[in-house]
Amino acid sequence: MIGGLLAALVGSAWARAEIRYGVTALAICLFLLALRRSGERAGRLVERLETMERTDDLQRRMLEAAARRPRSRDDLAERLRDGQF
Repeated sequence: MIGGLLAALVGSAWARAEIRYGVTALAICLFLLALRRSGERAGRLVERLETMERTDDLQRRMLEAAARRPRSRDDLAERLRDGQF
C-alpha cells in the first residue's frame, strides 16, 4: 500500500516538482540555521578574545608595578624621604 502511494507520487510530474521545491526550501533553511550558529560561535570567540586581552593588560600592568617597587626597606625609606613615592 505504501509502495503504491510512493510510486504514484514519484510518477506524477507535479509531485516531483513539489518534492524538488521542498528539498530546496529545506536546504535553504538548514543553510540559514548553520549560518546563524556560526555567527553565534564567532561572537563567543570575540568575547573570549576581549576578555583575554583585558586580563593580559591587567597582568602586564601588575608586572610593571612590581618592577618599580622598592627592593628593600632601606629603598622604601629613601624613596619616601625623596618624595618619589
